[in-house]
Amino acid sequence: MDIRPLHDRVVVKRIEEGETMQGGLYIPDSAKEKPQQGEVVAVGNGKRTDEGKALPMDVKVGDRILFGKYSGSDIKLNGNEYLIMREDEILGVLSNIATSAKAK
Repeated sequence: MDIRPLHDRVVVKRIEEGETMQGGLYIPDSAKEKPQQGEVVAVGNGKRTDEGKALPMDVKVGDRILFGKYSGSDIKLNGNEYLIMREDEILGVLSNIATSAKAK
């Protein structure tokens, strides 16, 4: 990865959902909705307070996240498409159900 986001920004790679057929009809890429799940590939150092202290980020590299349909800005880097967004645009972190069941 050749980018380091600043402050409370994160770089996210969208996770494509694999089905192109719906009801026996092929849905072209231009008509499909963009996925609202992604994997965090880079994080900034955190938001700065008025005193200059960096607040720690709640997400880390490798987290699977949910974000809003119109969140972030699309960027293209080394032929790959990513989103760059502020941490407060992230709706939630997805946990692995199998891992969560073992923890209980």
